[in-house]
Amino acid sequence: MAPVPLEGHQTPAGNNVPQEGSRGGTISLTVLIDFIIQRTYHELTVLAELLPRKTDMERKIEIYNFSARTRQLFVRLLALVKWASSITKVERSTHIMGFLDKQSLLFVDTADMLARMARETLVHARLPNFHIPAAVEVLTTGTYCRLPACIRERIVPPDPITPSERRSTLLRLNQVIQHRLVTGNLLPQMRNLKIESGRVTFTVEHEFEVSLTVMGDGPNIPWRLLDIDILVEDKETGDGKALVHSLQVQYIHQVIQSRLVDNPQPLTEVYNCLHFFCQSLQLEVLYSQTLRLCRDRLDDHIHVDEYTPGKCLSISYWRELTCKDPKSELGYRLTVQVDTHDPARPLTVVHVPSLGNKECEIADRAIRTDLLSMERLLVHTIYVRTRSRLTELKQEVQTMMKDVECHLQGSPAILSVPVLQPCLRAEQLLVTVDTHTGMLQCHVPQYEAPLIPELQTALNGDHSRLPTLVSELRYWITQRRCEKTLQHLPATPHERLPLLHHPDHPMSKIGRHRMFVRLHKHPNVILIVEFKEKESTQCEIDCSFYLAVVKHSSIEDDPHDDSIETEIPKMYLKVLTLIEFDTFVITHGPFTSVDDQSEKFPGKRKPGGRQEPGSRRTKHPAYFIPELAHVVALCDERIPFVTLAQELTKREIAHQGLQVEANATALVLRLVQLPPSPGVDTQSASWLALLKRLLSVAIRVQGKATKNWMAEFVFYGSPLASSHPKEQGLRRPVYFQYDMGTADTVSKTVDALLNDWSQIVHLYTVVEDLAEYFRIEKYNLSNMVTIKSYSYSRLVLGYGPDRGATVTVDWNSSDKAFRLIFGATNNCVNAHSLMREQLEAHLNRHRNLAQIVHILHETYEPLISISKLPTIPQLGVHNQRPQVPVQTFTIMPQSPTLLRLAYQGMYCLELRLRGGGLVSLRDGAYSRFDRSNVVDEFTPTQGLKAFLSKYVDETAVFRRRSQSEDDNPPSPITMDSDGGGGPMSFLGAHHRGPQSPAQQREGGLRFHPPLTPPSGSNPHTPASPHPAMSQAGQHQSFGSSPATSFNLASPPSLPPNINPSPNMLPHPSPGGLLANSPSNPLHVPSPAGLMPTSSPGPCPTVPVGHSPASSFMGQTGVSHLSRVLPQRSWAGAVPTLLTHEALDLLCSPSPHPQHLPGPELSPLERFLGCVYMRRQLQRFIQNDDCLTGIPTTEPGVVHFKVETLQCRVGLNPQHLQSLHIKVSPLPDHKEQWTVEEMQIIEKFFDTRAAAPPYKPNALSGFGRMLNVPYNVLKDFVQIMKLELIPGLVQQQQMKWAVQWSLRTPPSATPIVPTGMAAVLVCRTKILVFLQITRIGGPYQSTIEPPSLVLPLVYDVSTNLTQLAEKRDPGPASATTAASLQLKRFAEFGVSHNECSLFPAVRDLLCSLSLPSESQAQVASSPAPPTMQPSPAMQMHSPMPGGVVGMPPQTGAGGPPQQPSGPPQSPYPVGITMGQHPMMGPQ
Repeated sequence: MAPVPLEGHQTPAGNNVPQEGSRGGTISLTVLIDFIIQRTYHELTVLAELLPRKTDMERKIEIYNFSARTRQLFVRLLALVKWASSITKVERSTHIMGFLDKQSLLFVDTADMLARMARETLVHARLPNFHIPAAVEVLTTGTYCRLPACIRERIVPPDPITPSERRSTLLRLNQVIQHRLVTGNLLPQMRNLKIESGRVTFTVEHEFEVSLTVMGDGPNIPWRLLDIDILVEDKETGDGKALVHSLQVQYIHQVIQSRLVDNPQPLTEVYNCLHFFCQSLQLEVLYSQTLRLCRDRLDDHIHVDEYTPGKCLSISYWRELTCKDPKSELGYRLTVQVDTHDPARPLTVVHVPSLGNKECEIADRAIRTDLLSMERLLVHTIYVRTRSRLTELKQEVQTMMKDVECHLQGSPAILSVPVLQPCLRAEQLLVTVDTHTGMLQCHVPQYEAPLIPELQTALNGDHSRLPTLVSELRYWITQRRCEKTLQHLPATPHERLPLLHHPDHPMSKIGRHRMFVRLHKHPNVILIVEFKEKESTQCEIDCSFYLAVVKHSSIEDDPHDDSIETEIPKMYLKVLTLIEFDTFVITHGPFTSVDDQSEKFPGKRKPGGRQEPGSRRTKHPAYFIPELAHVVALCDERIPFVTLAQELTKREIAHQGLQVEANATALVLRLVQLPPSPGVDTQSASWLALLKRLLSVAIRVQGKATKNWMAEFVFYGSPLASSHPKEQGLRRPVYFQYDMGTADTVSKTVDALLNDWSQIVHLYTVVEDLAEYFRIEKYNLSNMVTIKSYSYSRLVLGYGPDRGATVTVDWNSSDKAFRLIFGATNNCVNAHSLMREQLEAHLNRHRNLAQIVHILHETYEPLISISKLPTIPQLGVHNQRPQVPVQTFTIMPQSPTLLRLAYQGMYCLELRLRGGGLVSLRDGAYSRFDRSNVVDEFTPTQGLKAFLSKYVDETAVFRRRSQSEDDNPPSPITMDSDGGGGPMSFLGAHHRGPQSPAQQREGGLRFHPPLTPPSGSNPHTPASPHPAMSQAGQHQSFGSSPATSFNLASPPSLPPNINPSPNMLPHPSPGGLLANSPSNPLHVPSPAGLMPTSSPGPCPTVPVGHSPASSFMGQTGVSHLSRVLPQRSWAGAVPTLLTHEALDLLCSPSPHPQHLPGPELSPLERFLGCVYMRRQLQRFIQNDDCLTGIPTTEPGVVHFKVETLQCRVGLNPQHLQSLHIKVSPLPDHKEQWTVEEMQIIEKFFDTRAAAPPYKPNALSGFGRMLNVPYNVLKDFVQIMKLELIPGLVQQQQMKWAVQWSLRTPPSATPIVPTGMAAVLVCRTKILVFLQITRIGGPYQSTIEPPSLVLPLVYDVSTNLTQLAEKRDPGPASATTAASLQLKRFAEFGVSHNECSLFPAVRDLLCSLSLPSESQAQVASSPAPPTMQPSPAMQMHSPMPGGVVGMPPQTGAGGPPQQPSGPPQSPYPVGITMGQHPMMGPQ
């Protein structure tokens, strides 16, 4: 189909628009597409309306035509759009062609224009004929003379005269004018003239200015009036406009010019006319100003009485004064009028009443100035009137008050009357006249005095009342001065107070001019100030002072009866007593002087004869009353002393009264004698000695803004010589401070004083006894403690090494008991804070400081050792609730020498501190009275006796027990009973009876019972040591064995140095044998003959190739004769004596005796942790199905078995500080396990599962690890081998090192709660957690290697190992890369003949690459990862550095294989260092 153009859319070419060849216009592609869409839509709409009416064939034809047409249209549009992509080249070509077309068009137009000019325009072109004569004349002569003559005659003016002719003419005219003025009559008012430029100008000030001239020099030629200027102005109401219109000036000009003709005196006529006109104009201006003043501001205060235009203006003022003052009958009026005697003179002012000549001159100036103002005239007139009236009043006032000197000054005039002497300007009575009304007004600038209206009435009326009113004003201002004086003092003035007193009370004699001053700090005291005028000088005020003691009462209270009390609010003050002060005495005290001494000594004469000016003492301002301020300060200072003295007298405490100290320095109240304190015998030697030492007791006031009582006790010497530098002299002052309250609180102050006195007395009683002990050399107290300070109020003792520990002893008055405060200096440690309450109770019971000194000295070292035990709460202790924190050690003091140590709320040790450097330890789980009975809160500690026996030093233990004593439970009566807080045996040997359990628990900590009831099995109890074969020199350091030789008496062939061990002692099975039955048939042979003597010192490390437990657990089959010991459940309850050095070894953190990896812990914590883990293992075997227990008669050993292995777990018998496992195959599976694999399991248990921190879930995870199918366990062992022997990782060139997680780490995927066992077996799937750490590569420098925690799931049925991932996949990370690696291995590398777990892990360790291997740190692991020991080894440690890592280990005798690198963090990836601070890393 041929192309069809778009109808109606071609842009027509304009006729006058140049076209670019045959090309059309342009259109926007957007508009074109819009047009096409609209057309298509329109055609569709038309088809929709028309097709239903047509036949089927016609509809098909129309639809086909529409689709073909539309298709062609859009095909063309598509071609156009494709072509538009190269439109830039087309546009450039278009512009070039357009430019060429334009140039071609210009050439064509130019040719057409030239042809048109040649053919049409230039054919008819012609030039005119030139006027040659005129051109020649103009060009040659420069002029043209051929114009018509009428132009010159009618239009061109004549030539002007020359400047010289003009000057000569004007000069001649000036001479003519001067001659006419000299020869004629000239008024004196017109003598101000000026002749110049041929005219004379007359100026009359403030009226007019006129200019005249003459038209010739003839005598009869009249004057010609040239100019008139009216000088009258209204600057106030005229708005700057001229007062006379130009037409009026022209009319006046015509009138005067007409009168100048044929007038014998023309100049006089000019003056008269203009003078009359200007005066009339001045009066009119004043009248209009007056009307505006009345309308705008002054209202009826002024009034126009008469106004005659051109003649006079009369105005009256002070109309109110005219009505009220009988003296002014005529009123006050001023009249501005024309002078009746000489109308040629200016306006005059007439005053009624008349004024003096000077005053009239002052008033007349107002209308004879440039500013014509009625307001100025009134102001000047009223000012003169005001000054006149105030002058009369001044003379009258000075006549009435002879000592008053008034001053009249200012404008408007003000009369200043000083009513006081001295008087500030702001306090003077100012009197003036109201300018509107003429009435006298007065006020005091400083105050709004209520007497002013009354005083103003007297000034305008009866002047006889003025002296009385001025006197009242004088008193009122003095009262205001009192308020000003007291505004910065602790007192408030009042003009009235609701006082109650009977009519004949002295209060009624005080005058009515007075002020009441209430003192803020003394609400029961009121200072009354009475004012009186001096008889000689009325302007000076004398003050009298009274002190009234009041009390709050109601209106119905009888002033004569103090017993009447009603429930009405007590709003009134009843006056009890009134004291009048002698003004001279109170202002001339021993150290205060109010008056100025410069009057007596006006100046001192220097040797040179020059006299100094008077005293430079600063004068007080006039409003300050120094006597009042001094009296208030004196009352404020002395009233507290008086109130205190009254309270002391009431309590029968003798004192000397208020006194002034020497040199007038301060006030002092000295006490003569103080009463004895309650509970102190007045006949005792210590009380009498204290009274002899007490020199004085004085009470003073200290401070300025905040005042306090200062009590000073001065003593002579001290019974104890202290090392404090301020306590070396014989005068020993002791100071106490008390808050100064009101009179109601003075009893509290006296109580506080007596309490402090009691503190001194009670402390002195015990110090006096202590001094006696110090003087007796046999007690040797001087070598135990040092008196650092004794200030009579407290005693500070220094003890311990270098006397670094301190204890402060003082008496607590509120508790009526002594108080101890322990401290330390020089980086010393003071652990006695643990025993503070018990030591305080001991001191308050016996009041013997010497006993406290001995106790502190003897218990210092053991308590320091006890304080080394960790008390930090730990997480992961409970099996099912690992997030619950449990305190490691809890110290519970029972008495000054007895305390209990609870370990994780389960085990308890009772520690008794003895004299002579010994302590005794026993199992606190046993009752103190029945050693076979276990208390409810705790569980017996199995093997405690054997463990403690390793630290017994027989050379230091002075008490021995016989074998019969050990075999039979001793009675509770024979136990040590001095732990109830009684004195030590070396201080008097007062023994107390045994405590009841209720007494033991009172005040101590109570623990919840354990989750399971205590085991019924008997704890491990070794034989008691005997002194028969003790050897000297056995007590050595930790490196040597503290164990001693025991004589077991049977059989005699045994070596004498057998150490008690768990293998020697029988133990009941869980079935429960009789506890104390000697007929127990279960015996075990003793391996003592096969083992070296045990020692808690370092033991040689067992190499990897041998089991660490085989040396003591694998030889149980050898038979040896051994004495069978009976079952004794009370063995741990028998106290074991230890030296302080041994206790310190027990409690101090130290490396493991076998140098097993892990943090440094104390031996006691390691032992209790191992016992706790062994017990938790037993519970795990009983409660969980994965392990099967094996009954055994071996005490302290746990037997269990799994599918192919049997295990034996027990403590190391040499030091009892670590758990070990012995693994052996079951008889049916001996061929399946190699010795190396079993040793790897044993070593993994020793260093990972049972290592500190002791978390039971680690054992649970280990047990579940063993309870897997045989082939899976084999792979587990291979992974353990990679962890235990790091050298294998490098030998196999792996990129990652692997570590087991026996507990779920916090950074792991939240599949299992944190802290729970990290090995789960569910049907055929096994979940384990492995931590892998990048080694080698770019991570050997300072960059921390990345670390990942991978939860691996092994399916036994499908033999697939994969990563446990979240259901919602997150962003790509290293974990995702590990998952992909495992899936790739499962797809290509799985062998169906072997377990895929270890091969998958090995492939992961060798092949895993991070997404960004070049970066130093994985984005998903912000925390620095670590090549750490097993997560089971990690533990939160209170020591700096947090976790002690595992040292490098050697594999197969090689060097340490730990890769070198930066310090390694104990935290896995994804957890910050601060997470789980108590639980530690997993």
